[in-house]
Amino acid sequence: MKPKIWMSSPHMGGTEQQFVNEAFDTNWIAPLGPNVNGFEQDLELFLDQGSHVAALSSGTAGLHLGLVLLGVKQGDEVICQSMTFSATANPISYIGAKPVFVDSEKDTWNISHELLEVAIKDRLAKGITPRAIVPVHLYGMPAKMDEIMDIARHYQIPVLEDAAEALGSSINGRKCGTFGDIGVLSFNGNKIITTSGGGALVSAHSSVVKDARFLATQARDEAPHYQHSQIGYNYRMSNICAGIGRGQMQVIADRIKQRRSVYNRYVDHLGGISGIHFLHEPAGYFSNRWLTTVLIDKDEAGFTREDLRLALEKENIESRPLWKPMHMQPVFEGCTYYGDGTSEKLFETGLCLPSGSNLSNDDLERVLDVIDTFIK
Repeated sequence: MKPKIWMSSPHMGGTEQQFVNEAFDTNWIAPLGPNVNGFEQDLELFLDQGSHVAALSSGTAGLHLGLVLLGVKQGDEVICQSMTFSATANPISYIGAKPVFVDSEKDTWNISHELLEVAIKDRLAKGITPRAIVPVHLYGMPAKMDEIMDIARHYQIPVLEDAAEALGSSINGRKCGTFGDIGVLSFNGNKIITTSGGGALVSAHSSVVKDARFLATQARDEAPHYQHSQIGYNYRMSNICAGIGRGQMQVIADRIKQRRSVYNRYVDHLGGISGIHFLHEPAGYFSNRWLTTVLIDKDEAGFTREDLRLALEKENIESRPLWKPMHMQPVFEGCTYYGDGTSEKLFETGLCLPSGSNLSNDDLERVLDVIDTFIK
């Protein structure tokens, strides 16, 4: 069998081991430590906008803490983008709150600000005030944050911005993760940079990040003994993982450039083929192109996205349908949903292609050859 081509695998930069070795040499084998502090500072510098950052064990932990810090409680409603990975919606259920799902719009595939306002007005008419809004930047493409934030401010609903897939993406030069009241990043093994497992919570307010760090370390009160006045969590990043992150931050500009280069190669090769459509950047938008995605129009192309996925799988090449919307997931059956069918259509026709920054030219050519042969 031919070697596996992964969709998005970890890509080390070369200096990660130095930071990890330093942690071993100084015996900082624990949550917290110099690498955690350094990684947070690196992220704050990269994000700009006066950002403050708490490094955590996962992006999911960041979303959970974000909801807690925004005051979401059991029985509350939280408006959530439907087309996303389950980690966006699951923390709503951790708290015992109720997700209200909103469909995507066609320009970015992210939450429709028009349907968002429809959902808010309808919930208010029913005597329910949503406690938070959770938009997502899918596959690195920024959501329409200016419009979303205008609506959120008008109705005085805080925004928890899921930028797990969008580190380095921006709108008119402003980085994703800095628009919402709280932002969340992910450094999972398949992301634009990785800490093996890890995430971060972002806020323009140092007090919010201070509270996040407190809750993430079991909410231990200041006392010579272990004393706790509120429920805490074991969500802080380890000094080892943060060491990997510090090395990764040294090459993040290269990783974004490499991912965008992969996207451009696909567009150059496949963009003229009938029935294959790419997601392009609106004016002023910059995507890190975490994953290159295509839509397959069966009527135009003569085949489906599943036909193409199976053809790639047969050649040991990993690809994947777009996220299955949350309102279609069995676990969220019965949840309120506002939509017009956009996300269902995207799921039915969309495919993620191999997009790693470490995808060699030979491997990319192999992927394109398989696609060419299949189409012919």
